[in-house]
Amino acid sequence: MRNRTINEQAGDDHPHGDGRQAFNRRARDPGDALALQEEERAHSGHSEQSLNALAVSATTHCLTGCAIGEVAGMAIGTAFGWGNLATVALAVGLAYLFGFGLTSLPLFRAGLTLTAIVPIALAADTVSITIMEIIDNAFVLLIPGAMDAGLGDVLLWASVAGGFVVAYPFAFLANRYLIARGKGHAVVHEYHH
Repeated sequence: MRNRTINEQAGDDHPHGDGRQAFNRRARDPGDALALQEEERAHSGHSEQSLNALAVSATTHCLTGCAIGEVAGMAIGTAFGWGNLATVALAVGLAYLFGFGLTSLPLFRAGLTLTAIVPIALAADTVSITIMEIIDNAFVLLIPGAMDAGLGDVLLWASVAGGFVVAYPFAFLANRYLIARGKGHAVVHEYHH
């Protein structure tokens, strides 16, 4: 018969308890220790997968809002013949608007008020949108002729897409870091149903 952890003795049957605490509280039975180490490895891998999956979801969500704003901004600026600075400013502004807007949708559906939603959306996406926008726009500006290309020119859209491809892993790492600490999209995720 194996010895029970303090949590088990107290009747705490939560399936995701802290394995290290349970390990430290178990009797010194080598069979129990080996079984618990295997259990901890499996749980750690699951947590890591969940963290990565949530970070991918948050980053893809951020990318979607940024892409909608960037494409709209580039299209409007190019169609009106605006200069690079005005076009980039509009594209960045719209990227933030659409990024925060997409983040706000599940919060509105959950019944939160606008005054509750704004700080949550800002906390969830400001870092990742900023990373996406800095890298994407720098990439587009560095591609010769991209900002002078017309709406029908593949160079414009390929450079925008390329910038997002380059930006994605950096935004992913930022989202993962924040989520692991209970910040960023971890807060928004509570309202996704």
